[in-house]
Amino acid sequence: MQTFKILSALLCYPEQPMLDSLPEIRSIVQRDKQLSLELDSLLQYLESNPLIALQENYVATFDRNQKHSLHLFEHIHGESRDRGQAMVDLLTEYRNNGFLMVPDELPDYVPLFLEFLAHIPQEKSKQLLGDAIHVLAMIGEKLHANGSPYAVVFDSIVARCDVKPLPF
Repeated sequence: MQTFKILSALLCYPEQPMLDSLPEIRSIVQRDKQLSLELDSLLQYLESNPLIALQENYVATFDRNQKHSLHLFEHIHGESRDRGQAMVDLLTEYRNNGFLMVPDELPDYVPLFLEFLAHIPQEKSKQLLGDAIHVLAMIGEKLHANGSPYAVVFDSIVARCDVKPLPF
């Protein structure tokens, strides 16, 4: 599903190639009126700020604030041994579905997970998204509470899931 690829790209660390592709991203997003409404504020933010400001905000938002971590299992398991097993299980899921991940990223990195969802059949994607939606919704809520422009990505993820997120 192309939507998950877009959401993945928007959650990655901002670099010039991504900024250069914003017109194409906006064009794709505009084909889906609901997605366009959901993501317009983030696209405007990315289009109207210099790269260095975007990078500084991204680091402050996701790297320096553990509550906004883009690693799913960190929110569930912290640094416990259970997190390691959960990562092995997710990595096995990736491999079993022919998905090759970037070697320098952990399997539970949200943009990677979204990229994986875009790679697999929709029914499997729905099931795995439903398993993770509670954590994803919680990250989105915390981003909203801090006024982050990235919160809308998580709203969009939740809107595409059949499972209603439970309070975390």
